[in-house]
This record gives sequence, C-alpha cells and structure tokens, in this order.
Amino acid sequence: MRAVRLLCACLALLGLTGCGGNDDVGDLAAFVTEARERPTGAIEPLPKFRPYEAFTYNAASLRSPFMPPMKIDALSRQKGSRLVKPDEARVKQFLEGFNIETFEMVGTIGNDSGTFALLKGAGGVHRVKVGDYLGRNDGRIVSVSDTQIDVIEIVPDGEGGWLERPRTISLKERS
Repeated sequence: MRAVRLLCACLALLGLTGCGGNDDVGDLAAFVTEARERPTGAIEPLPKFRPYEAFTYNAASLRSPFMPPMKIDALSRQKGSRLVKPDEARVKQFLEGFNIETFEMVGTIGNDSGTFALLKGAGGVHRVKVGDYLGRNDGRIVSVSDTQIDVIEIVPDGEGGWLERPRTISLKERS
C-alpha cells in the first residue's frame, strides 16, 4: 500500500515538472498587446422597426374580378334597380358567410317534406332547400333539381341600385 502511494506521488511530481520552466510565451504576449492597442469601435444601435399594422380586407362583398362582365340592358336596369334590394332586416343564415364559389353540389335527398340538395363547403356537407340563402350576395335558392341548384343573387349595379343575378351550382361528377 505504501508503494502505491509512493508511486502516485512520483507520478504527480513528474507531471508537474512538465508545467514549469517554459518561458516561450512571447507570441502570446505580442498578440495580447496588439489586441489591446487596436481602436475600439462603436456598436451600431438596433434598427427601429415600425409596429405591425393589421390589414382589413373590405372588398369581400364586391363582384369578383375573375367573373366575366354581365351585359345588362340600361332600361331594364333602371326598372329593376328601384324595386330590387337586399332585405337588411332579415337574419343572416350560416352559409351566407362564405363565397358561393366555395360550394359544390354533391347530391340530393328527399322525403315527405320535399327535396333537399347537399352542398359541400364551409367545413362540411350542408342540406339546403328552396328558400334558403347562401353566399355573400344575398343568394336565395329558387329551385333544386337532381343535377343543379338555381340561385338568385342581389348584387350592386355600381350606380346605387341593385340587380338580380342568376347563378347555378351544378352537380359535381364523380371522377
């Protein structure tokens, strides 16, 4: 046991002798001196950022620019614009919060109370009937058949009046 202690002490002394007596640190001292003599620079301040301003899209209820223009007789427009207008007092239905282009007809069902169309869109499949409303332009369903749904929308004519615009949602074919 005593021999082991003596051996450990000798190894420790031998290791310490390698750490001393090395005066070759001139290159390190030169680097430190040069680094201290360099001019110190100023750190640029952080750039000023403008706060985020939320954008509100207000043109959702206007006519889509991707739809073809409608040809309207000027005389019929003047007659219809005085008589046709959306009912502002009517309570909006759920499907009126979505664009009519997002819906596609996927089928029909019927029972004793009538025929219903099945529309896919707005997060699911919805059952609609004649008289229901859908789309953002006060679209009222006027007929439901096995192959299509006919809708009449009330859209602004650009001159302060309103127009009735027919739309059709056709049955989506299986692929």
